Amino acid sequence: MGTPMERNIKILKRESTALLLIDIQEKILKVMHSQDQVVNNSLKLIKGFKVLNLPIFYTEQYPKGLGTTAEPLLKELEGLSPIQKMSFSCFGAGNLFTRLRDNNVSQIVIAGIEAHVCVQQTVLDLLANEFQVNVAADSISSRSEMDYKIALDRLRDHGAEITTAESILFELLTYSGTDEFKEISKIVK
Repeated sequence: MGTPMERNIKILKRESTALLLIDIQEKILKVMHSQDQVVNNSLKLIKGFKVLNLPIFYTEQYPKGLGTTAEPLLKELEGLSPIQKMSFSCFGAGNLFTRLRDNNVSQIVIAGIEAHVCVQQTVLDLLANEFQVNVAADSISSRSEMDYKIALDRLRDHGAEITTAESILFELLTYSGTDEFKEISKIVK
């Protein structure tokens, strides 16, 4: 008998995955490249993670100056509290990394801004702490397209999985034909 077949260990698993939305705030969002795409795809992720009953965390960088999380996202995040931070990396956002580990989260899906600052530093710190990081490339941005592209290249070079919101949701579903599949299919349309 041969060795049993296995799925790739990088495929997201429900029991170990959480969503982290980084600083998608009103005042800074206005100057982002592809801001509508970031909001729309972040909404898909939030709604999909809610359908799948998976943990969602979100941060706000210096909300006094940058405002709160964008209104369309806040409506979907009702009942959750933002993790406020002054550090660029979410590594400095209180005990967030410890909370993730304590909840058996080892795979993190990332959406947010800016790709080359807070997102990049957070992803590098998560990787340094042995989390698998899946960056939803269509759910992050920077003010300039060049900063966005260089950040994605750097994160890929350091071991982050670069993917899309829709790909993430279908990876977590695993199977078609379920009620969850039907709900998520409506979300991504």
